[in-house]
Amino acid sequence: MAKTAKKSSKKVAFTPIEDRVLIRPLEAETVSAGGIVLPDSAQEKPMQGEVSAVGPGRQAKDGKRLEMPVAKGDVVIYGKYAGNEIQLDGVDYKVLRADEILAKIDG
Repeated sequence: MAKTAKKSSKKVAFTPIEDRVLIRPLEAETVSAGGIVLPDSAQEKPMQGEVSAVGPGRQAKDGKRLEMPVAKGDVVIYGKYAGNEIQLDGVDYKVLRADEILAKIDG
């Protein structure tokens, strides 16, 4: 079953600094592959999310900004314990460094 992100009609007023990324985690699976409904305590934390905002990139030693590997709208996979959880306008987000993102899901 495909995971989906909760759609929010509000624009997020949040600008990450340096190489940080704001991610809206996708909802956890509520039904197992075998069709068993999982209680909240048995659901694993989602490790996928949609990028909601991206910082300008880290500054290199020569003063130039390094390009960010992800953009707003990308769906990414991150480590289970990566980043910090925050809440904006009642919506849960994670703030991570770009190097904590493990992969970008294409398609």
